[in-house]
Amino acid sequence: MSRRGSVQRKVPCLFVTEPFKVLATETITAKAIEADIYSAVPTEKVDGTCCYVTTYKGQPYLWARLDRKPNKQAEKKFKRFLYSLEDCKEFVWNIEEDFKPVPDTWIPAKDIEFSNGSPLPDENGHMPGWVPVEKNSKQYCWHSSVVNYEAEVALVLKHHADPGLLEISPVPLSEILEQTLELIGTNINANPYGLGSKKQPLHLLVPHGAFEIKNPPPLKQNDILSWFEGCSEGKVEGIVWHCNDGCLIKLHRHHLGLCWPLAETYLNSQPVVISFNRAKYDCDFEPKSLFHHFSNLDGQRFDRLKDIKFDA
Repeated sequence: MSRRGSVQRKVPCLFVTEPFKVLATETITAKAIEADIYSAVPTEKVDGTCCYVTTYKGQPYLWARLDRKPNKQAEKKFKRFLYSLEDCKEFVWNIEEDFKPVPDTWIPAKDIEFSNGSPLPDENGHMPGWVPVEKNSKQYCWHSSVVNYEAEVALVLKHHADPGLLEISPVPLSEILEQTLELIGTNINANPYGLGSKKQPLHLLVPHGAFEIKNPPPLKQNDILSWFEGCSEGKVEGIVWHCNDGCLIKLHRHHLGLCWPLAETYLNSQPVVISFNRAKYDCDFEPKSLFHHFSNLDGQRFDRLKDIKFDA
């Protein structure tokens, strides 16, 4: 089941981490306790790049993540301040001078704080935000490959109605409006799921919260560690807990000193079916597009995602 959440800043970790270190301690963060982590819904953290669907030019559009970051001089000053172990909330930014420029179409993430009408950076010195993915964009070509603005649909990977089966299908952008998703595939994050090939790149969108973990471990570090290492469902990049107040809490394998990516992942252990009824769409899909290729595979079933191949 897909969960619609706020377009959030960096998702906090479940466990407290040591300053300037990645590894987690055994202490659950105050943020997680406050959000009632014990009644939250755990979902698979999918390894890709974050996207967002919202309105642009009067219609639903896919947006790519683009954080506004400090310029070199401001970043050095900020790092010196952090390493002095002072409270980073006391650091004063010059919003107009300290940050790199962004496109005019850039928008800040929804829960970002503002001061005098200007967005403020988070605790890492970044302003999370988004830019629209235009058709045939060169910079965001892999993003644009999974959307068709004429048909107003996106290629989405989700659970099929049959238990234990995944499904790839075109989903109206209007149905995922104001949702965040993960773009995965051949040219994203070294392709941990083995999708497509250099000759035939394959990318898909996965709604955040789409893959609920059915048998999650107790919220103790040793139990979670054992789950990651000894359970087939634990062959994932991490866990994201969706709390009742809308807060998200995450835990990455790296936080526990575990490796990622893995040779075999849980996502790739499940069969997948293609559901793409081309007759529903008035437009003609370009012959080299993913939409054209997947429409030719309508009704076909594969043992794993990495087994999907298009005819040459």
